[in-house]
Amino acid sequence: MRVVLAEDLFLLRDGLVRLLEAYDCEIVAAVESGPELSRALAEERPDVAVVDVRLPPSYTDEGLQCALAARRARPGLPVLVLSQHVEQLYARELLADGDGGVGYLLKDRVFDAEQFVAAVRQVAAGGTAMDPQVISQLLRRPAAERPLARLTTREREVLELMAQGRSNAAIAERLVVTERAVAKHTSNIFARLGLEISDDDNRRVLAVLAFLDGKQPG
Repeated sequence: MRVVLAEDLFLLRDGLVRLLEAYDCEIVAAVESGPELSRALAEERPDVAVVDVRLPPSYTDEGLQCALAARRARPGLPVLVLSQHVEQLYARELLADGDGGVGYLLKDRVFDAEQFVAAVRQVAAGGTAMDPQVISQLLRRPAAERPLARLTTREREVLELMAQGRSNAAIAERLVVTERAVAKHTSNIFARLGLEISDDDNRRVLAVLAFLDGKQPG
């Protein structure tokens, strides 16, 4: 798996390079600024980009914007964004095109090597890896802004795990119920939220997140 990494802090960048290489990833570029990231993504055409949201020279959301520009030039380019804090705006922008292959993790997750590498691989494969804290914030939006009041407590639990990218089997194991029960809850969730039922795990996650975040899924 070929990776372009963008992180302005040298120690963290070096640590991520060593970590990913230890898990058989090939780091084709490790950069520290937005312009360098744009060039690396265009020239290297990696399997996945791991990008810090805030990069020089602006130190705002330059990393994210460079990654999104690269996705527009190469639709479906897998991008995993790292951030120090939860910013729902970043999640919205990542999910906007609905093509999949996106992830949003807090930097704290980097310290769990297996969890972090699993997220990188999931995104590279076209999946979705959203930080549980992002999902929790979306689920806590005022009831007037989203139709979650229609869901039962169990359906909300299933929805939160679903939105994290978990399969029905993983949800069943987490909640100690059968897969058949999870499938039933999932069908109920989509019906109550007015979403089209899909067997594609990535697209159903994107649809649910987009709906919760106030966008009408396509």
